[in-house]
Amino acid sequence: MLDANPPVRKSRPSDFREAHLAGPRSEGRLYERIAESLRQSLRQGRFSVGDRLPSERDLAQQFGVSRPTVREAIISLEVDGLVEVRTNSGVYVAALDVASGDRAPLDVGPFELLEARRVFEAEVCAVAALHIDDERIARLRELAVAMESDDIIDAETADQEFHLEIARATQNSAMEMTIATLWDARDKSPQYNLLTNKVRAAGVAPRVPEHRAIIDALERRDPAAARDAMRSHLERVFEELLEATETEAIERARAEVAEKRKRFSHLT
Repeated sequence: MLDANPPVRKSRPSDFREAHLAGPRSEGRLYERIAESLRQSLRQGRFSVGDRLPSERDLAQQFGVSRPTVREAIISLEVDGLVEVRTNSGVYVAALDVASGDRAPLDVGPFELLEARRVFEAEVCAVAALHIDDERIARLRELAVAMESDDIIDAETADQEFHLEIARATQNSAMEMTIATLWDARDKSPQYNLLTNKVRAAGVAPRVPEHRAIIDALERRDPAAARDAMRSHLERVFEELLEATETEAIERARAEVAEKRKRFSHLT
Protein backbone atom coordinates (compact mmCIF):
# COMPACT_ATOMS: atom_id res chain seq x y z
CA MET A 1 0.00 0.00 0.00
CA LEU A 2 1.27 3.45 -0.85
CA ASP A 3 2.00 6.08 1.77
CA ALA A 4 -1.09 8.27 2.23
CA ASN A 5 1.00 11.40 1.79
CA PRO A 6 4.04 10.48 -0.32
CA PRO A 7 6.55 13.10 -1.39
CA VAL A 8 5.60 14.38 -4.79
CA ARG A 9 8.51 14.56 -7.20
CA LYS A 10 8.11 17.23 -9.82
CA SER A 11 8.34 15.80 -13.30
CA ARG A 12 10.51 17.26 -16.01
CA PRO A 13 8.49 18.74 -18.91
CA SER A 14 10.05 16.19 -21.23
CA ASP A 15 9.22 13.13 -19.11
CA PHE A 16 6.17 12.20 -21.14
CA ARG A 17 6.72 14.25 -24.26
CA GLU A 18 9.85 12.22 -25.08
CA ALA A 19 8.03 8.95 -24.50
CA HIS A 20 5.16 10.15 -26.65
CA LEU A 21 7.49 10.95 -29.53
CA ALA A 22 9.12 7.54 -29.18
CA GLY A 23 5.81 5.69 -29.14
CA PRO A 24 3.64 4.52 -32.02
CA ARG A 25 1.93 7.41 -33.77
CA SER A 26 -0.10 5.86 -36.55
CA GLU A 27 -1.51 2.62 -35.14
CA GLY A 28 -3.86 1.73 -32.34
CA ARG A 29 -6.46 3.66 -30.42
CA LEU A 30 -5.40 7.15 -29.39
CA TYR A 31 -5.86 6.58 -25.66
CA GLU A 32 -3.91 3.32 -25.88
CA ARG A 33 -0.98 5.01 -27.63
CA ILE A 34 -0.87 7.54 -24.80
CA ALA A 35 -1.14 4.77 -22.18
CA GLU A 36 1.79 2.96 -23.82
CA SER A 37 3.89 6.13 -23.72
CA LEU A 38 3.14 6.46 -20.02
CA ARG A 39 4.06 2.80 -19.48
CA GLN A 40 7.39 3.41 -21.22
CA SER A 41 8.10 6.33 -18.89
CA LEU A 42 7.44 4.10 -15.89
CA ARG A 43 9.54 1.21 -17.20
CA GLN A 44 12.41 3.56 -17.98
CA GLY A 45 12.49 4.74 -14.36
CA ARG A 46 11.47 8.33 -14.99
CA PHE A 47 9.20 8.04 -11.96
CA SER A 48 9.29 6.09 -8.72
CA VAL A 49 6.56 4.24 -6.88
CA GLY A 50 4.63 6.83 -4.89
CA ASP A 51 5.30 9.73 -7.27
CA ARG A 52 2.33 11.75 -8.39
CA LEU A 53 1.96 11.98 -12.15
CA PRO A 54 1.49 15.35 -13.86
CA SER A 55 -2.06 16.65 -13.80
CA GLU A 56 -4.60 15.49 -16.35
CA ARG A 57 -4.63 18.98 -17.82
CA ASP A 58 -0.84 19.02 -18.20
CA LEU A 59 -0.82 15.59 -19.82
CA ALA A 60 -3.55 16.64 -22.24
CA GLN A 61 -1.47 19.66 -23.26
CA GLN A 62 1.73 17.65 -23.59
CA PHE A 63 0.11 14.97 -25.75
CA GLY A 64 -2.14 17.39 -27.62
CA VAL A 65 -5.34 15.47 -26.83
CA SER A 66 -8.55 15.97 -24.87
CA ARG A 67 -8.82 15.34 -21.13
CA PRO A 68 -11.29 12.43 -21.64
CA THR A 69 -8.65 10.72 -23.81
CA VAL A 70 -6.05 11.16 -21.06
CA ARG A 71 -8.52 9.81 -18.54
CA GLU A 72 -9.06 6.71 -20.67
CA ALA A 73 -5.30 6.19 -20.73
CA ILE A 74 -5.12 6.53 -16.94
CA ILE A 75 -7.99 4.04 -16.51
CA SER A 76 -6.07 1.61 -18.72
CA LEU A 77 -3.01 1.96 -16.45
CA GLU A 78 -5.22 1.55 -13.40
CA VAL A 79 -6.64 -1.72 -14.74
CA ASP A 80 -3.03 -2.92 -15.15
CA GLY A 81 -2.26 -1.97 -11.53
CA LEU A 82 0.35 0.62 -12.53
CA VAL A 83 -1.31 3.66 -10.96
CA GLU A 84 -3.58 4.46 -8.05
CA VAL A 85 -6.18 7.17 -8.56
CA ARG A 86 -7.01 9.14 -5.43
CA THR A 87 -10.10 11.26 -5.59
CA ASN A 88 -9.38 14.97 -5.09
CA SER A 89 -5.66 14.28 -4.95
CA GLY A 90 -4.33 12.92 -8.23
CA VAL A 91 -2.82 9.88 -9.90
CA TYR A 92 0.08 8.12 -8.16
CA VAL A 93 2.52 5.49 -9.41
CA ALA A 94 1.70 2.10 -7.85
CA ALA A 95 4.12 -0.06 -9.86
CA LEU A 96 6.67 0.39 -12.63
CA ASP A 97 5.53 -2.66 -14.61
CA VAL A 98 2.62 -5.09 -14.64
CA ALA A 99 3.16 -7.61 -11.84
CA SER A 100 2.26 -10.66 -13.94
CA GLY A 101 4.11 -9.35 -16.96
CA ASP A 102 0.86 -9.48 -18.94
CA ARG A 103 -1.12 -6.35 -19.66
CA ALA A 104 -4.90 -6.36 -19.70
CA PRO A 105 -6.24 -7.06 -23.21
CA LEU A 106 -6.88 -4.13 -25.54
CA ASP A 107 -10.18 -2.59 -24.65
CA VAL A 108 -12.59 -0.03 -26.01
CA GLY A 109 -12.19 3.26 -24.16
CA PRO A 110 -15.19 4.12 -21.93
CA PHE A 111 -15.56 7.60 -23.43
CA GLU A 112 -15.05 6.22 -26.94
CA LEU A 113 -17.92 3.87 -26.26
CA LEU A 114 -20.16 6.63 -24.99
CA GLU A 115 -19.39 8.74 -28.04
CA ALA A 116 -20.42 5.84 -30.28
CA ARG A 117 -23.61 5.30 -28.29
CA ARG A 118 -24.51 8.98 -28.60
CA VAL A 119 -24.19 8.80 -32.39
CA PHE A 120 -25.97 5.48 -32.96
CA GLU A 121 -28.61 5.50 -30.23
CA ALA A 122 -29.81 9.00 -31.11
CA GLU A 123 -30.52 7.93 -34.69
CA VAL A 124 -32.01 4.61 -33.63
CA CYS A 125 -34.33 6.49 -31.27
CA ALA A 126 -35.50 8.67 -34.16
CA VAL A 127 -36.32 5.58 -36.24
CA ALA A 128 -38.05 3.96 -33.26
CA ALA A 129 -40.40 6.95 -33.04
CA LEU A 130 -41.79 5.99 -36.47
CA HIS A 131 -42.52 2.37 -35.56
CA ILE A 132 -43.08 2.09 -31.81
CA ASP A 133 -46.46 0.84 -30.56
CA ASP A 134 -48.41 1.60 -27.39
CA GLU A 135 -47.47 -1.72 -25.80
CA ARG A 136 -43.78 -0.91 -26.05
CA ILE A 137 -44.37 2.63 -24.75
CA ALA A 138 -46.01 1.07 -21.70
CA ARG A 139 -43.03 -1.23 -21.28
CA LEU A 140 -40.63 1.72 -21.39
CA ARG A 141 -42.63 3.47 -18.67
CA GLU A 142 -42.39 0.34 -16.51
CA LEU A 143 -38.63 0.33 -16.97
CA ALA A 144 -38.41 4.02 -16.05
CA VAL A 145 -40.17 3.22 -12.77
CA ALA A 146 -37.77 0.31 -12.19
CA MET A 147 -34.84 2.73 -12.57
CA GLU A 148 -35.99 4.43 -9.36
CA SER A 149 -35.06 1.31 -7.37
CA ASP A 150 -32.82 1.81 -4.35
CA ASP A 151 -30.86 -1.20 -5.58
CA ILE A 152 -28.35 0.31 -8.01
CA ILE A 153 -27.86 -3.01 -9.84
CA ASP A 154 -31.61 -3.30 -10.47
CA ALA A 155 -31.74 0.32 -11.60
CA GLU A 156 -28.84 -0.17 -14.02
CA THR A 157 -30.38 -3.39 -15.38
CA ALA A 158 -33.62 -1.52 -16.10
CA ASP A 159 -31.59 1.26 -17.75
CA GLN A 160 -29.90 -1.18 -20.11
CA GLU A 161 -33.17 -2.92 -20.98
CA PHE A 162 -34.72 0.49 -21.69
CA HIS A 163 -32.14 1.26 -24.36
CA LEU A 164 -32.34 -2.21 -25.88
CA GLU A 165 -36.14 -2.00 -25.98
CA ILE A 166 -35.94 1.19 -28.03
CA ALA A 167 -33.64 -0.57 -30.50
CA ARG A 168 -36.17 -3.40 -30.81
CA ALA A 169 -38.89 -0.85 -31.52
CA THR A 170 -37.16 0.09 -34.80
CA GLN A 171 -38.16 -3.30 -36.25
CA ASN A 172 -34.73 -3.27 -37.87
CA SER A 173 -32.58 -6.25 -36.90
CA ALA A 174 -29.33 -4.53 -37.94
CA MET A 175 -30.05 -1.53 -35.71
CA GLU A 176 -31.05 -3.80 -32.84
CA MET A 177 -27.86 -5.83 -33.25
CA THR A 178 -25.70 -2.67 -33.37
CA ILE A 179 -27.06 -1.32 -30.09
CA ALA A 180 -26.87 -4.75 -28.44
CA THR A 181 -23.22 -5.01 -29.53
CA LEU A 182 -22.37 -1.64 -27.98
CA TRP A 183 -23.95 -2.64 -24.67
CA ASP A 184 -22.25 -6.03 -24.79
CA ALA A 185 -18.89 -4.28 -25.28
CA ARG A 186 -19.72 -2.10 -22.28
CA ASP A 187 -20.53 -5.11 -20.09
CA LYS A 188 -17.36 -6.99 -21.06
CA SER A 189 -14.98 -4.03 -20.78
CA PRO A 190 -12.63 -4.14 -17.74
CA GLN A 191 -12.13 -0.40 -18.11
CA TYR A 192 -15.85 0.35 -18.20
CA ASN A 193 -16.41 -1.94 -15.20
CA LEU A 194 -13.78 -0.01 -13.27
CA LEU A 195 -15.42 3.24 -14.31
CA THR A 196 -18.84 1.90 -13.28
CA ASN A 197 -17.53 1.11 -9.79
CA LYS A 198 -16.25 4.67 -9.47
CA VAL A 199 -19.57 6.06 -10.64
CA ARG A 200 -21.50 3.93 -8.15
CA ALA A 201 -19.19 5.04 -5.35
CA ALA A 202 -19.95 8.65 -6.33
CA GLY A 203 -23.68 7.93 -5.97
CA VAL A 204 -24.54 8.36 -9.66
CA ALA A 205 -27.70 6.51 -10.72
CA PRO A 206 -29.78 6.46 -13.93
CA ARG A 207 -31.47 9.83 -14.47
CA VAL A 208 -35.16 8.96 -14.66
CA PRO A 209 -36.48 12.36 -15.86
CA GLU A 210 -34.23 12.17 -18.92
CA HIS A 211 -35.56 8.72 -19.76
CA ARG A 212 -39.12 9.95 -19.36
CA ALA A 213 -38.39 12.80 -21.77
CA ILE A 214 -37.31 10.17 -24.31
CA ILE A 215 -40.54 8.23 -23.76
CA ASP A 216 -42.64 11.37 -24.21
CA ALA A 217 -40.98 12.09 -27.55
CA LEU A 218 -41.50 8.50 -28.68
CA GLU A 219 -45.13 8.58 -27.60
CA ARG A 220 -45.67 11.68 -29.73
CA ARG A 221 -44.07 9.76 -32.63
CA ASP A 222 -41.73 12.72 -33.10
CA PRO A 223 -38.40 11.52 -34.61
CA ALA A 224 -36.57 14.85 -34.21
CA ALA A 225 -37.59 15.22 -30.57
CA ALA A 226 -36.71 11.58 -29.85
CA ARG A 227 -33.28 12.03 -31.41
CA ASP A 228 -32.63 15.20 -29.41
CA ALA A 229 -33.85 13.66 -26.15
CA MET A 230 -31.59 10.62 -26.51
CA ARG A 231 -28.59 12.70 -27.57
CA SER A 232 -29.07 15.09 -24.63
CA HIS A 233 -29.38 12.16 -22.25
CA LEU A 234 -26.15 10.52 -23.40
CA GLU A 235 -24.30 13.84 -23.38
CA ARG A 236 -25.36 14.22 -19.76
CA VAL A 237 -24.12 10.69 -19.01
CA PHE A 238 -20.76 11.64 -20.55
CA GLU A 239 -20.53 14.72 -18.34
CA GLU A 240 -21.52 12.76 -15.24
CA LEU A 241 -18.81 10.18 -15.85
CA LEU A 242 -16.25 12.97 -16.20
CA GLU A 243 -17.41 14.56 -12.95
CA ALA A 244 -17.54 11.25 -11.07
CA THR A 245 -13.98 10.37 -12.06
CA GLU A 246 -12.48 13.83 -11.42
CA THR A 247 -9.28 13.44 -9.42
CA GLU A 248 -7.91 16.96 -9.31
CA ALA A 249 -10.35 19.05 -7.29
CA ILE A 250 -7.67 19.98 -4.79
CA GLU A 251 -5.25 20.93 -7.55
CA ARG A 252 -7.89 23.10 -9.20
CA ALA A 253 -8.69 24.78 -5.89
CA ARG A 254 -5.01 25.54 -5.32
CA ALA A 255 -4.72 27.01 -8.80
CA GLU A 256 -7.76 29.21 -8.18
CA VAL A 257 -6.35 30.43 -4.85
CA ALA A 258 -3.00 31.19 -6.48
CA GLU A 259 -4.74 33.17 -9.21
CA LYS A 260 -6.74 35.15 -6.66
CA ARG A 261 -3.56 35.92 -4.73
CA LYS A 262 -1.90 37.08 -7.91
CA ARG A 263 -4.80 39.38 -8.74
CA PHE A 264 -4.89 40.69 -5.17
CA SER A 265 -1.15 41.44 -5.19
CA HIS A 266 -1.66 43.76 -8.17
CA LEU A 267 -4.09 45.82 -6.11
CA THR A 268 -1.76 46.41 -3.15
